[in-house]
Amino acid sequence: MTARDRLTDFEHRYKAAVRTRRLWTIVYLALFTVAVAGSVAVSDFDLAKLWTGLPKAWNYVAGTFPKLHIETLWADIAEWYWGIRFWLRLLVETLLMGFVGTALGGAIALLLCFSASRNLSENSVIYFVSRRLLEFLRTVPELVFALIFIYAFGLGPFAGVLAIAVHTAGSLGKLFAEVNENVDARPIEGVRAVGGTWPMIMRLAVLPQALPNYASYLLLRMEINVRGAAVLGVVGAGGIGEDLYVAIRQFEYPDISAIMLLLIVTTAIIDLCCESIRHRLIGQDAGKGY
Repeated sequence: MTARDRLTDFEHRYKAAVRTRRLWTIVYLALFTVAVAGSVAVSDFDLAKLWTGLPKAWNYVAGTFPKLHIETLWADIAEWYWGIRFWLRLLVETLLMGFVGTALGGAIALLLCFSASRNLSENSVIYFVSRRLLEFLRTVPELVFALIFIYAFGLGPFAGVLAIAVHTAGSLGKLFAEVNENVDARPIEGVRAVGGTWPMIMRLAVLPQALPNYASYLLLRMEINVRGAAVLGVVGAGGIGEDLYVAIRQFEYPDISAIMLLLIVTTAIIDLCCESIRHRLIGQDAGKGY
């Protein structure tokens, strides 16, 4: 075959590949369009209804804030936050629920993530079972777990902590497993070559590479869990969310805005702190060349 023939063959193959790519692009766009249209139809999404409803939503939010006057500003704020001591205690309870639930869930995720990693699991059955277990734990919503644990252990923060821990274990377990599957294989082969056992490989070759990413995901999950702990109070799983739900049901509008403002400020502070720590960890990890 001459050079001209090879060039002609290459052009034909290239044009065929381009046509195939365009065809699949059209197919994907068509499927996406059908999915969007079906979702709009099933969900009864209406832009006109959204446009007319947004002002009503804003009026509701604005109506929860009390009127503050310059002349009596401090007195008005004191009246607005009449239950600050009680709310702060519930807020601390919410933070502790998120922290303890994250710690327990992270520990469970750490135990399961190695057997759920394709490159680390030495048994296909254990790998399959670990993956399916993590899928189940993260698929079931926290509210469902909370209702189950409330039925088993009664109302209170204990049920909320367990619900957060179980769901966190599933979410972090999958993320940790993906981190494990992306570690450098050379240290693993090195430890295995000198006769290292499976636990030694995990401790000496995998953990030193994966720990910074573990910590980063753990902090990110803690931000999510603090917000989730507030929501779990709606079903009686402890925290400030329970008092917020009572205020909403009783139309105590100033209390609603006071509690929401506490939650927003606290969550923003936690997000900023965790984000700063995560960036430091990721920076150190990148500096080590992992």
